[in-house]
Amino acid sequence: MRKIIAIAWKDALINFASPSSLLFFFVLPVVFTFIIGGGFGGATASQDTRAKLLVVDQAGTASSQQLIDLLGQSTALSIEPMPWAEANATFDADDAPALLIIPAGFNSTAMISGTAQLQLKQQPNNLDAVLIERTLNTTASQITSAIAAAQTAVAEAERIRPFTSPAERQAYFDAALKHTTQLLAQAPSRLNVTKPSQIAPDFNPAAQASAGQLITWVFIPLLGISAMFAYERRNGTLRRVLTTPASRAQLLLGTIFGQFVTALVQMGLLIGFGAVVMRLNWGQSPLALIVLLSSFALAGVSLGTMLGTFVRSEGQANGLSILLGQVMALLGGCWYPLELFPAPVRTVVQVLPTTWAMQGLSNVLQLGAELPAVLPNIAVLLGFAAVFFVIGVARFRFE
Repeated sequence: MRKIIAIAWKDALINFASPSSLLFFFVLPVVFTFIIGGGFGGATASQDTRAKLLVVDQAGTASSQQLIDLLGQSTALSIEPMPWAEANATFDADDAPALLIIPAGFNSTAMISGTAQLQLKQQPNNLDAVLIERTLNTTASQITSAIAAAQTAVAEAERIRPFTSPAERQAYFDAALKHTTQLLAQAPSRLNVTKPSQIAPDFNPAAQASAGQLITWVFIPLLGISAMFAYERRNGTLRRVLTTPASRAQLLLGTIFGQFVTALVQMGLLIGFGAVVMRLNWGQSPLALIVLLSSFALAGVSLGTMLGTFVRSEGQANGLSILLGQVMALLGGCWYPLELFPAPVRTVVQVLPTTWAMQGLSNVLQLGAELPAVLPNIAVLLGFAAVFFVIGVARFRFE
Protein backbone atom coordinates (compact mmCIF):
# COMPACT_ATOMS: atom_id res chain seq x y z
CA MET A 1 0.00 0.00 0.00
CA ARG A 2 2.91 2.34 0.75
CA LYS A 3 4.21 1.87 -2.77
CA ILE A 4 0.79 2.74 -4.25
CA ILE A 5 0.60 5.88 -2.11
CA ALA A 6 4.16 6.84 -3.09
CA ILE A 7 3.31 6.52 -6.79
CA ALA A 8 0.13 8.55 -6.28
CA TRP A 9 2.09 11.27 -4.45
CA LYS A 10 4.67 11.35 -7.26
CA ASP A 11 1.92 11.89 -9.84
CA ALA A 12 0.36 14.64 -7.72
CA LEU A 13 3.69 16.48 -7.55
CA ILE A 14 3.98 16.24 -11.33
CA ASN A 15 0.42 17.42 -11.90
CA PHE A 16 0.79 20.50 -9.68
CA ALA A 17 4.39 21.30 -10.51
CA SER A 18 3.17 24.42 -12.33
CA PRO A 19 1.13 27.09 -10.49
CA SER A 20 -1.10 27.30 -13.57
CA SER A 21 -2.43 23.84 -12.69
CA LEU A 22 -4.46 25.43 -9.91
CA LEU A 23 -6.11 27.63 -12.53
CA PHE A 24 -7.71 24.60 -14.18
CA PHE A 25 -8.12 22.70 -10.92
CA PHE A 26 -10.23 25.25 -9.06
CA VAL A 27 -10.21 28.83 -10.39
CA LEU A 28 -11.73 28.30 -13.86
CA PRO A 29 -14.37 25.79 -12.66
CA VAL A 30 -15.46 28.27 -10.00
CA VAL A 31 -15.60 31.17 -12.48
CA PHE A 32 -17.65 29.20 -15.03
CA THR A 33 -19.98 27.85 -12.33
CA PHE A 34 -20.56 31.33 -10.94
CA ILE A 35 -21.22 32.97 -14.32
CA ILE A 36 -23.42 30.23 -15.78
CA GLY A 37 -25.34 29.85 -12.53
CA GLY A 38 -26.31 33.52 -12.54
CA GLY A 39 -24.14 34.72 -9.67
CA PHE A 40 -25.04 34.50 -6.02
CA GLY A 41 -27.71 31.85 -5.83
CA GLY A 42 -29.17 32.23 -9.33
CA ALA A 43 -32.94 32.01 -9.70
CA THR A 44 -34.74 29.95 -7.09
CA ALA A 45 -38.27 28.68 -6.83
CA SER A 46 -39.11 31.37 -4.24
CA GLN A 47 -38.28 34.23 -6.56
CA ASP A 48 -40.92 35.93 -8.71
CA THR A 49 -40.12 35.00 -12.32
CA ARG A 50 -43.14 36.78 -13.83
CA ALA A 51 -42.61 39.51 -16.41
CA LYS A 52 -42.84 42.92 -14.76
CA LEU A 53 -45.22 45.40 -16.42
CA LEU A 54 -45.21 49.03 -15.29
CA VAL A 55 -48.65 50.66 -15.66
CA VAL A 56 -49.42 54.38 -15.72
CA ASP A 57 -53.18 54.96 -15.50
CA GLN A 58 -53.80 58.51 -16.73
CA ALA A 59 -57.49 57.82 -17.41
CA GLY A 60 -58.68 56.73 -13.98
CA THR A 61 -61.90 55.30 -15.39
CA ALA A 62 -63.79 52.09 -14.79
CA SER A 63 -62.61 50.83 -18.17
CA SER A 64 -58.93 51.45 -17.39
CA GLN A 65 -59.31 49.72 -14.02
CA GLN A 66 -61.02 46.80 -15.71
CA LEU A 67 -58.06 46.47 -18.07
CA ILE A 68 -55.58 46.55 -15.18
CA ASP A 69 -57.60 43.96 -13.24
CA LEU A 70 -57.72 41.59 -16.20
CA LEU A 71 -53.97 41.96 -16.78
CA GLY A 72 -53.39 41.23 -13.10
CA GLN A 73 -55.20 37.91 -13.45
CA SER A 74 -52.46 36.64 -15.78
CA THR A 75 -50.06 34.25 -14.07
CA ALA A 76 -47.29 35.40 -16.42
CA LEU A 77 -47.36 39.12 -15.51
CA SER A 78 -46.55 41.14 -12.43
CA ILE A 79 -48.46 44.44 -12.60
CA GLU A 80 -46.89 47.48 -10.91
CA PRO A 81 -48.99 50.69 -11.14
CA MET A 82 -46.79 53.79 -10.83
CA PRO A 83 -46.89 57.54 -11.39
CA TRP A 84 -45.61 58.64 -14.78
CA ALA A 85 -42.26 60.06 -13.62
CA GLU A 86 -41.32 57.03 -11.52
CA ALA A 87 -42.44 54.54 -14.16
CA ASN A 88 -40.55 56.32 -16.92
CA ALA A 89 -37.36 56.46 -14.83
CA THR A 90 -37.67 52.76 -13.96
CA PHE A 91 -38.18 51.84 -17.61
CA ASP A 92 -35.26 54.01 -18.79
CA ALA A 93 -33.04 52.30 -16.21
CA ASP A 94 -33.91 48.96 -17.89
CA ASP A 95 -35.48 47.67 -14.67
CA ALA A 96 -38.66 46.56 -16.43
CA PRO A 97 -39.25 45.00 -19.86
CA ALA A 98 -42.34 47.10 -20.70
CA LEU A 99 -44.31 50.20 -19.72
CA LEU A 100 -48.06 50.49 -20.40
CA ILE A 101 -49.57 53.99 -20.54
CA ILE A 102 -53.38 54.24 -20.41
CA PRO A 103 -54.05 57.78 -21.68
CA ALA A 104 -56.78 60.11 -20.50
CA GLY A 105 -60.06 59.52 -22.31
CA PHE A 106 -59.79 55.74 -22.16
CA ASN A 107 -63.41 54.84 -21.32
CA SER A 108 -66.29 52.75 -22.57
CA THR A 109 -67.41 55.48 -24.99
CA ALA A 110 -64.01 55.61 -26.64
CA MET A 111 -63.88 51.81 -26.74
CA ILE A 112 -67.34 51.66 -28.36
CA SER A 113 -66.33 54.16 -31.01
CA GLY A 114 -62.98 52.45 -31.59
CA THR A 115 -60.95 55.56 -30.71
CA ALA A 116 -59.47 54.16 -27.46
CA GLN A 117 -55.70 53.82 -27.65
CA LEU A 118 -52.99 52.35 -25.45
CA GLN A 119 -49.27 53.10 -25.50
CA LEU A 120 -46.87 50.21 -24.80
CA LYS A 121 -43.15 50.92 -24.51
CA GLN A 122 -40.94 47.83 -24.80
CA GLN A 123 -37.28 47.12 -24.24
CA PRO A 124 -35.65 45.99 -27.51
CA ASN A 125 -34.83 42.30 -27.98
CA ASN A 126 -36.55 41.31 -24.75
CA LEU A 127 -38.59 38.10 -24.60
CA ASP A 128 -40.55 39.30 -21.56
CA ALA A 129 -41.59 42.38 -23.52
CA VAL A 130 -42.92 40.13 -26.31
CA LEU A 131 -44.83 38.08 -23.72
CA ILE A 132 -46.35 41.27 -22.27
CA GLU A 133 -47.41 42.50 -25.68
CA ARG A 134 -49.19 39.25 -26.50
CA THR A 135 -50.90 39.15 -23.10
CA LEU A 136 -52.05 42.75 -23.55
CA ASN A 137 -53.45 41.96 -27.00
CA THR A 138 -55.32 38.95 -25.59
CA THR A 139 -56.75 40.97 -22.71
CA ALA A 140 -57.79 43.83 -25.01
CA SER A 141 -59.45 41.26 -27.24
CA GLN A 142 -61.47 39.98 -24.26
CA ILE A 143 -62.65 43.50 -23.46
CA THR A 144 -63.49 44.12 -27.12
CA SER A 145 -65.53 40.91 -27.21
CA ALA A 146 -67.48 41.99 -24.14
CA ILE A 147 -68.14 45.42 -25.66
CA ALA A 148 -69.28 43.88 -28.94
CA ALA A 149 -71.68 41.60 -27.07
CA ALA A 150 -73.00 44.54 -25.03
CA GLN A 151 -73.51 46.59 -28.21
CA THR A 152 -75.46 43.71 -29.72
CA ALA A 153 -77.63 43.56 -26.61
CA VAL A 154 -78.30 47.33 -26.78
CA ALA A 155 -79.19 47.13 -30.47
CA GLU A 156 -81.60 44.25 -29.86
CA ALA A 157 -83.21 46.00 -26.89
CA GLU A 158 -83.60 49.18 -28.92
CA ARG A 159 -85.21 47.22 -31.74
CA ILE A 160 -87.81 45.84 -29.33
CA ARG A 161 -88.40 49.11 -27.50
CA PRO A 162 -86.58 52.36 -28.29
CA PHE A 163 -84.80 54.05 -25.40
CA THR A 164 -86.39 57.23 -24.08
CA SER A 165 -83.05 59.05 -23.68
CA PRO A 166 -79.29 58.71 -24.28
CA ALA A 167 -78.83 58.32 -20.52
CA GLU A 168 -81.14 55.31 -20.48
CA ARG A 169 -79.30 53.83 -23.44
CA GLN A 170 -75.91 54.31 -21.72
CA ALA A 171 -77.21 52.78 -18.49
CA TYR A 172 -78.47 49.75 -20.39
CA PHE A 173 -75.11 49.42 -22.14
CA ASP A 174 -73.19 49.63 -18.85
CA ALA A 175 -75.38 46.93 -17.31
CA ALA A 176 -75.03 44.73 -20.40
CA LEU A 177 -71.25 45.21 -20.44
CA LYS A 178 -70.96 44.24 -16.77
CA HIS A 179 -73.13 41.17 -17.28
CA THR A 180 -71.23 40.15 -20.43
CA THR A 181 -67.89 40.53 -18.68
CA GLN A 182 -69.07 38.27 -15.87
CA LEU A 183 -70.33 35.66 -18.33
CA LEU A 184 -67.02 35.67 -20.21
CA ALA A 185 -65.12 35.26 -16.93
CA GLN A 186 -67.33 32.28 -16.04
CA ALA A 187 -66.96 30.62 -19.43
CA PRO A 188 -65.85 26.99 -19.08
CA SER A 189 -62.25 26.21 -19.95
CA ARG A 190 -61.74 24.40 -23.22
CA LEU A 191 -58.45 22.99 -21.94
CA ASN A 192 -58.37 20.43 -19.15
CA VAL A 193 -55.17 20.59 -17.11
CA THR A 194 -54.06 17.62 -15.04
CA LYS A 195 -51.17 17.71 -12.57
CA PRO A 196 -49.03 14.82 -11.34
CA SER A 197 -49.22 13.86 -7.70
CA GLN A 198 -45.58 14.82 -7.20
CA ILE A 199 -44.54 18.22 -8.53
CA ALA A 200 -40.89 18.71 -9.39
CA PRO A 201 -39.29 21.95 -8.14
CA ASP A 202 -38.80 24.85 -10.48
CA PHE A 203 -35.66 24.76 -12.60
CA ASN A 204 -32.71 26.23 -10.71
CA PRO A 205 -29.94 27.45 -13.03
CA ALA A 206 -27.50 27.68 -10.13
CA ALA A 207 -27.99 24.00 -9.29
CA GLN A 208 -27.72 23.03 -12.96
CA ALA A 209 -24.49 25.00 -13.33
CA SER A 210 -22.93 23.73 -10.11
CA ALA A 211 -23.56 20.06 -10.91
CA GLY A 212 -22.83 20.39 -14.62
CA GLN A 213 -19.58 22.31 -14.29
CA LEU A 214 -18.41 19.96 -11.54
CA ILE A 215 -18.80 16.98 -13.85
CA THR A 216 -17.23 18.81 -16.80
CA TRP A 217 -14.12 20.10 -15.03
CA VAL A 218 -13.51 16.87 -13.11
CA PHE A 219 -14.18 14.53 -16.01
CA ILE A 220 -11.66 16.11 -18.40
CA PRO A 221 -8.66 15.79 -16.00
CA LEU A 222 -9.69 12.20 -15.26
CA LEU A 223 -9.46 11.47 -18.97
CA GLY A 224 -6.10 13.26 -18.86
CA ILE A 225 -4.59 10.24 -17.14
CA SER A 226 -4.13 8.96 -20.68
CA ALA A 227 -1.66 11.79 -21.32
CA MET A 228 0.28 10.81 -18.19
CA PHE A 229 0.65 7.24 -19.42
CA ALA A 230 1.66 8.44 -22.90
CA TYR A 231 4.24 10.84 -21.41
CA GLU A 232 5.85 8.21 -19.19
CA ARG A 233 5.76 5.65 -21.99
CA ARG A 234 7.53 8.07 -24.34
CA ASN A 235 10.21 8.95 -21.79
CA GLY A 236 10.82 5.34 -20.82
CA THR A 237 9.66 5.88 -17.24
CA LEU A 238 7.35 2.89 -17.36
CA ARG A 239 10.17 0.61 -18.51
CA ARG A 240 12.44 1.79 -15.72
CA VAL A 241 9.72 1.07 -13.16
CA LEU A 242 10.13 -2.60 -13.98
CA THR A 243 13.59 -2.45 -12.41
CA THR A 244 12.12 -1.24 -9.10
CA PRO A 245 10.41 -3.33 -6.43
CA ALA A 246 7.04 -1.96 -7.62
CA SER A 247 5.00 -4.33 -9.75
CA ARG A 248 2.94 -3.44 -12.80
CA ALA A 249 -0.24 -3.73 -10.79
CA GLN A 250 1.11 -1.38 -8.11
CA LEU A 251 2.15 1.16 -10.73
CA LEU A 252 -1.25 1.09 -12.40
CA LEU A 253 -3.16 1.20 -9.11
CA GLY A 254 -0.96 3.99 -7.77
CA THR A 255 -1.57 6.18 -10.81
CA ILE A 256 -5.31 5.49 -10.79
CA PHE A 257 -5.55 5.99 -7.02
CA GLY A 258 -3.77 9.36 -7.25
CA GLN A 259 -6.11 10.65 -9.94
CA PHE A 260 -9.12 9.30 -8.05
CA VAL A 261 -8.20 11.10 -4.82
CA THR A 262 -7.38 14.31 -6.72
CA ALA A 263 -10.81 14.18 -8.36
CA LEU A 264 -12.51 13.73 -4.98
CA VAL A 265 -10.63 16.74 -3.56
CA GLN A 266 -11.58 18.86 -6.58
CA MET A 267 -15.24 17.84 -6.32
CA GLY A 268 -15.23 18.63 -2.61
CA LEU A 269 -13.91 22.13 -3.26
CA LEU A 270 -16.48 22.81 -5.98
CA ILE A 271 -19.31 21.51 -3.79
CA GLY A 272 -18.09 23.74 -0.96
CA PHE A 273 -18.13 26.74 -3.29
CA GLY A 274 -21.66 25.93 -4.44
CA ALA A 275 -22.87 25.53 -0.86
CA VAL A 276 -21.19 28.61 0.63
CA VAL A 277 -21.21 31.13 -2.19
CA MET A 278 -24.21 30.06 -4.30
CA ARG A 279 -26.24 28.88 -1.29
CA LEU A 280 -27.06 25.46 -2.75
CA ASN A 281 -28.13 22.67 -0.43
CA TRP A 282 -25.53 20.06 -1.34
CA GLY A 283 -25.84 18.39 2.07
CA GLN A 284 -29.35 16.96 1.79
CA SER A 285 -28.17 13.37 1.22
CA PRO A 286 -24.47 13.07 2.17
CA LEU A 287 -24.22 9.29 1.76
CA ALA A 288 -25.86 9.30 -1.67
CA LEU A 289 -23.63 12.19 -2.76
CA ILE A 290 -20.40 10.54 -1.61
CA VAL A 291 -21.16 7.17 -3.21
CA LEU A 292 -22.37 8.79 -6.44
CA LEU A 293 -19.31 11.03 -6.79
CA SER A 294 -16.95 8.14 -6.02
CA SER A 295 -18.64 6.01 -8.69
CA PHE A 296 -18.36 8.85 -11.19
CA ALA A 297 -14.67 9.33 -10.39
CA LEU A 298 -14.01 5.61 -10.87
CA ALA A 299 -15.81 5.64 -14.22
CA GLY A 300 -13.83 8.68 -15.37
CA VAL A 301 -10.41 7.43 -14.30
CA SER A 302 -11.11 4.00 -15.81
CA LEU A 303 -12.08 5.62 -19.11
CA GLY A 304 -8.86 7.65 -18.99
CA THR A 305 -6.88 4.47 -18.37
CA MET A 306 -8.50 2.78 -21.35
CA LEU A 307 -7.95 5.86 -23.50
CA GLY A 308 -4.26 5.82 -22.57
CA THR A 309 -3.87 2.44 -24.24
CA PHE A 310 -5.08 3.78 -27.60
CA VAL A 311 -3.21 7.11 -27.90
CA ARG A 312 0.34 7.32 -29.19
CA SER A 313 1.54 10.67 -27.85
CA GLU A 314 0.92 13.09 -24.99
CA GLY A 315 -0.39 15.78 -27.34
CA GLN A 316 -2.83 13.36 -28.92
CA ALA A 317 -4.03 12.30 -25.48
CA ASN A 318 -4.54 15.88 -24.29
CA GLY A 319 -6.51 16.85 -27.40
CA LEU A 320 -8.64 13.74 -27.31
CA SER A 321 -9.32 14.12 -23.57
CA ILE A 322 -10.56 17.68 -23.97
CA LEU A 323 -12.65 16.83 -27.02
CA LEU A 324 -14.27 13.74 -25.51
CA GLY A 325 -14.76 15.43 -22.16
CA GLN A 326 -16.53 18.45 -23.60
CA VAL A 327 -18.68 16.47 -26.03
CA MET A 328 -19.73 13.95 -23.39
CA ALA A 329 -20.46 16.73 -20.89
CA LEU A 330 -22.57 18.61 -23.44
CA LEU A 331 -24.56 15.56 -24.53
CA GLY A 332 -24.85 14.35 -20.95
CA GLY A 333 -26.87 17.42 -19.94
CA CYS A 334 -24.07 19.16 -18.03
CA TRP A 335 -24.29 22.41 -20.02
CA TYR A 336 -27.98 22.42 -20.86
CA PRO A 337 -30.85 20.47 -19.28
CA LEU A 338 -31.29 17.16 -21.04
CA GLU A 339 -35.00 17.93 -21.45
CA LEU A 340 -34.09 20.48 -24.13
CA PHE A 341 -32.69 17.78 -26.40
CA PRO A 342 -34.84 15.84 -28.89
CA ALA A 343 -36.19 12.51 -27.70
CA PRO A 344 -33.85 10.41 -29.95
CA VAL A 345 -30.82 12.23 -28.53
CA ARG A 346 -32.01 11.69 -24.95
CA THR A 347 -32.19 7.98 -25.71
CA VAL A 348 -28.78 7.71 -27.36
CA VAL A 349 -26.90 9.61 -24.62
CA GLN A 350 -27.81 6.93 -22.09
CA VAL A 351 -24.58 5.22 -23.18
CA LEU A 352 -22.51 8.07 -21.66
CA PRO A 353 -21.34 8.04 -18.03
CA THR A 354 -21.82 11.82 -17.85
CA THR A 355 -25.57 11.37 -18.45
CA TRP A 356 -25.97 9.05 -15.47
CA ALA A 357 -23.74 11.19 -13.28
CA MET A 358 -25.64 14.39 -14.11
CA GLN A 359 -29.03 12.78 -13.56
CA GLY A 360 -27.93 11.43 -10.21
CA LEU A 361 -26.39 14.71 -9.03
CA SER A 362 -29.47 16.67 -10.11
CA ASN A 363 -31.72 14.31 -8.17
CA VAL A 364 -29.57 14.61 -5.05
CA LEU A 365 -29.15 18.39 -5.27
CA GLN A 366 -32.61 19.47 -6.35
CA LEU A 367 -34.85 16.66 -5.08
CA GLY A 368 -32.88 15.57 -2.03
CA ALA A 369 -32.81 11.98 -3.34
CA GLU A 370 -31.48 9.41 -0.86
CA LEU A 371 -29.11 6.55 -1.67
CA PRO A 372 -31.80 4.02 -2.82
CA ALA A 373 -33.13 6.51 -5.37
CA VAL A 374 -29.73 6.94 -7.08
CA LEU A 375 -28.61 3.32 -6.85
CA PRO A 376 -29.41 2.77 -10.57
CA ASN A 377 -27.10 5.68 -11.47
CA ILE A 378 -24.38 4.33 -9.18
CA ALA A 379 -24.72 0.81 -10.59
CA VAL A 380 -24.43 2.03 -14.19
CA LEU A 381 -21.38 4.19 -13.36
CA LEU A 382 -19.67 1.26 -11.64
CA GLY A 383 -20.52 -0.87 -14.66
CA PHE A 384 -18.83 1.69 -16.92
CA ALA A 385 -15.81 1.68 -14.58
CA ALA A 386 -15.53 -2.11 -14.68
CA VAL A 387 -15.75 -2.31 -18.49
CA PHE A 388 -13.28 0.53 -19.07
CA PHE A 389 -10.85 -0.81 -16.47
CA VAL A 390 -10.84 -4.35 -17.86
CA ILE A 391 -10.17 -3.09 -21.39
CA GLY A 392 -7.50 -0.70 -20.14
CA VAL A 393 -5.65 -3.36 -18.14
CA ALA A 394 -5.89 -5.88 -20.99
CA ARG A 395 -4.37 -3.41 -23.48
CA PHE A 396 -1.89 -1.71 -21.09
CA ARG A 397 1.69 -1.69 -22.31
CA PHE A 398 4.92 -0.23 -20.96
CA GLU A 399 6.46 0.61 -24.34
